[in-house]
Amino acid sequence: MSAPQPVPQLAPVTFRPFTADDIAAAHALSLQVSWPHRADDWRFVASVGSGFVAESEDGVVGTALCWKYGASGASLGMVIVSPDQQGRGIGRELMERLLEALGGRITVLHATPAGQPLYEKLGFKAIGTINQHQAADFRVPPITLASDEQLRTLQAADTPRLIELASRAGGLDRSALLPALLGIADGVALIRNEELSGFALLRPFGRGHAIGPVVALNSADDSTRHAQALIAHCLAANAGAFTRIDTPGDSGLTLWLEDLGLKCVDTVVKMSRNGVPASDPSVAQFAIVNQALG
Repeated sequence: MSAPQPVPQLAPVTFRPFTADDIAAAHALSLQVSWPHRADDWRFVASVGSGFVAESEDGVVGTALCWKYGASGASLGMVIVSPDQQGRGIGRELMERLLEALGGRITVLHATPAGQPLYEKLGFKAIGTINQHQAADFRVPPITLASDEQLRTLQAADTPRLIELASRAGGLDRSALLPALLGIADGVALIRNEELSGFALLRPFGRGHAIGPVVALNSADDSTRHAQALIAHCLAANAGAFTRIDTPGDSGLTLWLEDLGLKCVDTVVKMSRNGVPASDPSVAQFAIVNQALG
């Protein structure tokens, strides 16, 4: 009888804070798990947040980032463990380090089916869903506006109003994130009765561009139409190019987007810990920034 073969020993893993020097390795890791993020997408999310990496003698084998919103809110994401290192508790250790850094903040994340059981063990509860729509061969719909409505390019003076609307819509303080987003995005505002009543941003992301956030004052008659007008404007600006938009499952936009050719390719679960963000029902969020930043 032949002697049993020795079990290969995996190299030990250490943990440390994420730095800008980790962008290239983090990007390579995301490519391993078929994420669409570019190095520039990593660079942006890292510049507005913080996090940790897991490292072995072979390099970075895990990442996790978080973003603080005001004094009481946060989100976390970009949680990746190299496929050949999974099952060693690396993801849990990264998550625990993030949660320790965030303390008692209300924290949101978007969970894949594989990640949801771990997040539940760490105290997260499901509070909704997010549908990922994308395509390059979509149809651009007509934009329908009332006589007292118009769309215009965002202006620097709009920033305080955008922060206010975005913060009210999602229940998270966007005073730091929105100005950073405006540095990489083009935007459109909906003006109604001379008041800025909604907006949408379009920025380079992944395989092409992403639309989000999309926010509009809520009303039974007009908010969905306003969101559609804002999205249609962004689609027209990006016609023929790959475009992605992530919308809440209860946004009312799923069938409309699919009719335009923007197929729903994935659905993830929105989860929260330490409570639920206190959004303002008078402002509706029709698309999120992305699944990391919320």
